[in-house]
Order: sequence, then C-alpha cells, then structure tokens
Amino acid sequence: MEFWNHTTINNFILLGLFSHTPYGLFLFFLVLLASITALTGNVLFLLLIQADVHLHIPMYFFLSQLSIMDLIMMCTVVPKMVSNFLSGSKTISQEACGTQIFLVVMVGGAECFLLAVMAYDRYVAVCHPLRYPMLMNWKVCSLMVLASWMGGMTDSVIDVGMVFSFPYCSSREVDHFFCEVPALLRLSCVDTSLFEDLIYACCVIMLLLPLGVIVTSHARLLTTVMRMPSTEGKQKALTTCSSHLAVVGLYYGGAIFSYMQRGSSRTPAGDRATSIFYTILTPMLNPLIYSLRNREVMKALRKLLGIGVM
Repeated sequence: MEFWNHTTINNFILLGLFSHTPYGLFLFFLVLLASITALTGNVLFLLLIQADVHLHIPMYFFLSQLSIMDLIMMCTVVPKMVSNFLSGSKTISQEACGTQIFLVVMVGGAECFLLAVMAYDRYVAVCHPLRYPMLMNWKVCSLMVLASWMGGMTDSVIDVGMVFSFPYCSSREVDHFFCEVPALLRLSCVDTSLFEDLIYACCVIMLLLPLGVIVTSHARLLTTVMRMPSTEGKQKALTTCSSHLAVVGLYYGGAIFSYMQRGSSRTPAGDRATSIFYTILTPMLNPLIYSLRNREVMKALRKLLGIGVM
C-alpha cells in the first residue's frame, strides 16, 4: 500500500527560475524579452524561406526544420514558466509534466541529428558540388529530416516511460523551471543509477556521434575551402561554416553539460543555467546567426519589406 501511495502523485511543483534570487522580476522580463525575440525571429525566418523561391533549396529546408524545432522547444517550456510566475501557482500536472519531457527530449534529440545532417549537406555542397543535386535531392533530404524526428521521438518515448515508472516520495518539488529528466530523478524513492547509465549511453549516441559527424564534415570542408582559388567562394563557404559551428557550440555545449554529467556532480543551479542555453538562448540566437551574415536571407528580407534590392 505504501508503494502504491508513492506512485499516485498527480501534481509536481516547479520551483522555477526566479525563486532563487531577489532579482526575479528583472530576470523574468529578460527571459520574456528573449522569448519574444526568439518567437519573432523564427517565425519571420520561416516566412522568408516560404516566400522567396531562391531559398527553396536543401540548406534552407534544413534551417526551416531547425526553426520549427526551436519554436516547439521554446513553446513547451516558456508559457508554463510565465504562467506560473504571473499566477503564483507553481503546480504542474503529471500529464503536463510528461508532455514537457516528451517534447523537450524529442526536439532535443532531433536537433542533434539535424545539425549533423546540415553539416553533411554543407560538406557535399562544397566538396562535391557536381554530385550535390544527386546526393542531396529532395527525397534524400526529406528522409534525413524524418529520420532526425524519429530518432528524437524514440528517445523521448523511452525517457517518459522510464521516468514515470519510478515511485516518487512525499516531496514533489522539482528544483527547475520545467520538467527535465535529471530533476525528476532526484525525487524518486528508489535507486535510479541504472537508468542514469542508460541516459548516459543514449547521450553518447545522440550527442557525441552526431558531433563526430559535424567535426569530420567541417574538417574536410575547411581543407577544401583553403584550396579554393576564388576569394569570394572561400569567404562564402567560411561564413556558412562559422555560422553553423556557432550554433553547434551553443546547443551542444548546454546539452552535453546537462545530460552527460554523473548525478553526483550535478547541481540544480547548474542544471537550470545550462538548460537556459538550449531552451531559450539558442532559439533566440539561431535565426540571428543564420540571417545577419547571410546575403540570400538579407536580400529576401529587404524584398519582403519592400526596401529594394541593391
């Protein structure tokens, strides 16, 4: 009977991002501003890609998927965080908590694979330009994107099923601003080290293997770029490469720090800080990184705004 009572918790309490500091209101407005910027930037980026026929190429198809993933990630986390702060209620139902875990893990895993796909796309475009139309046709691109989504979804189904199979004790306070797997595992009454080892193994597959593809693709790409006789072509390739590496650094840095640490070395404050990177900061910065240094995107933006194209 005692075990049954442990497993029938209907609600959790999210302690939030702002309850640990006297500057909660200031931080709340910063996060809200960043979220609005991310929402506006990603929606505008999607509209630009849809509106301009010159952007209907594989590179921007992948970027549109990245924007969709960032929007899902942000919309999964931020509305509940804002609602809890404004209402003063910190509760979240078990169903809503499971939904957050499912969407965050799915999008996070899918983004890992997609960033590797994008690196491979740039490698083929620069190193094998004549074979690019055949190697990266729309069928191949669509299958790559579908595989990225399915990989993330598979991981999320496993995580949600395992997390809610554990019994939870009397404490329901999740020391986080959303339901993240490591934060929930701290509340379990039983030893979760085996599942934490499984998470670690999954992270090797979903983080380190795609990162290996990214590093290898960019290493070969840079080798090819350095041999280019054209300064303009070299500059364009380096701009694209540096933009992608900046996004990879932001996303993978936070994700690896969050999910590839052992439980004994983790702290709630550290988890909250690193989670901000991939749930709020990365969705805000991605459209800026890929648009401000991209001539095609800026040209499409001027055309959409009716400024005229030089």
